[in-house]
Amino acid sequence: MQGIADYEFVRPLGESNYGTNYLAKAPARLGIGAGEVVVKVIAGPTSDDAFRRATRELKHFSVADSDRLVAVYDAGRHGGAFYYAMEFLPLGSLEKPHGEFGTAARVAAVRDAALAAHALHERGIAHRDIKPANILLAEDGGRLSDLGLSQLLSPGMVTTGLGQIGLEFTDPAIMLGAQASRASDIWSLGASLHFAIAGKGVYGDLKGTEPLLLVRSILASQPTISDQLPASARELVEASLATDVAVRPRTAAEVADRISGILAELGTTV
Repeated sequence: MQGIADYEFVRPLGESNYGTNYLAKAPARLGIGAGEVVVKVIAGPTSDDAFRRATRELKHFSVADSDRLVAVYDAGRHGGAFYYAMEFLPLGSLEKPHGEFGTAARVAAVRDAALAAHALHERGIAHRDIKPANILLAEDGGRLSDLGLSQLLSPGMVTTGLGQIGLEFTDPAIMLGAQASRASDIWSLGASLHFAIAGKGVYGDLKGTEPLLLVRSILASQPTISDQLPASARELVEASLATDVAVRPRTAAEVADRISGILAELGTTV
């Protein structure tokens, strides 16, 4: 199939928040060792707005400086389109793993997503879309991906436009107009940890995909914690989902530390 610049596409990987992802052969000039990368391409009638979002995403990737974020290798314009290349994780995501992964491996991926979120928070950035689809599995744990909805933690900034945001993994307060914050990302980490262990979200099986109907359904519901969670994981998830943000862990680093304790209970140091 075709490519962009000196990237030869292997196959499409699907849509992300504002672009199309492709698996591509890595040009030798990158000097990364890996044979393949993911290339996100932003084009079309909304490409100007998408370009602004993409450059913001790249900036947030660079300033966070965390090896638990997906690595970005290259960016540029070609034929009216904007693209950038990033690390390819062949094991898939927590939502759609490519293979069989035990509970410990899934939990370790959430721990690493929490570490990545903390790095963003320390730079004043909220991810806003932490969910199983954006937690990628790696041999050494996991990576947090897709900063397309990330924003600065500035007073008065709220979520406008839901896009492809993972609603069932989003703090309900955000849907009511609250500012994105450490606390809202921690809510998402708690919900993702629940998914990693129980294999389902805290709202069970939601019907339909239309965003406004999903918002109404979620706001009319209360999270339910599965009995499959061990006591330490249940306590962490309950704290992370607390309506009172003062009850939640203060930082995503604390979430990661507590998940490390859960991993120790599971008998692993992944």
